[in-house]
Amino acid sequence: MIYSQLLKSQKGLFALLVDPDKYSFHELKGLSQRAQKASVDIILLGGSLTSASIEQTLMTIRQHSSIPIVLFPGNALQFSPSADAILLLSLISGRNPDFLIGNHVLVSQALHESGMEVIPTGYILIESGAVTSVQYMSNTLPIPRNKSDIVVATAIAGQQLGLKSIYLEAGSGADLPVPKEIICEVRKSVDLPIIVGGGLRTPDAVRGAREAGANMIVVGNVLEKDAGLLSELVGASR
Repeated sequence: MIYSQLLKSQKGLFALLVDPDKYSFHELKGLSQRAQKASVDIILLGGSLTSASIEQTLMTIRQHSSIPIVLFPGNALQFSPSADAILLLSLISGRNPDFLIGNHVLVSQALHESGMEVIPTGYILIESGAVTSVQYMSNTLPIPRNKSDIVVATAIAGQQLGLKSIYLEAGSGADLPVPKEIICEVRKSVDLPIIVGGGLRTPDAVRGAREAGANMIVVGNVLEKDAGLLSELVGASR
C-alpha cells in the first residue's frame, strides 16, 4: 500500500512526476528504465493540462518498470483504473469549488468501482515567483511565501477535515521551491505525511526539503530537460 509507505518510510520517498503531454512513448521507455535503475519509489502521473492518453502512458511505463504508479490528476479526465493508487487532491489553499469537490464528484463512481487505493490529500499552493500552470488552470491564488502562518493553519484544517496527507506545492516550472521554513512549521503542526514538489531542480534543494521534514519529494519539470539528473536527485532525497 502506498500510504503505508508514506507513513513508515524512514529514508524519505522520491516520486517522479510524469506529465503525459511532455514525453513521447519512446522517451517514456527510456525514462521508465532510468527510474527503475535509480530506485525511484513512486511515479506520479498527471498534469495541469493533459491531452495525451493517461491509460496508454501508464501502460508504457508498466512495460519498462515495476515502480508503483499513482495518479496525480489535474482534472477528472485524468483517470485510469489501472493505476495502483490516486492522490485525491483537494486544493484547500484555494476557493475554487471544482478543485475542492467538483472534480471529485465527477470521478467518484469510476474510482469506487476501480477498487484502487485512495489517498485524500490536502493540496496547498504556495507562491513561487512565477505564475505556474496549476495557478492558472485552477484559477486560484497561491498563499504568499512569507505567510507561513496561513500555510500552517490551512494544513491543520486539512488534518481536522480528515485528509491523509499534505502536499506543499510551488508548481510546475516554479522559480522558487517551497521555503524550508514553511516545511518545518507544517511538520511541527500536523501528524500527516508531507509531500513537497515544485522548483526542486538541484540536489541541494531536494536535500533541504527532505531535511526540513518532507516525507516525499516530487520532481518532474527539471527532468524533462535533463533526465541524467535523476539518480543524483534520488540520492539527495535519502
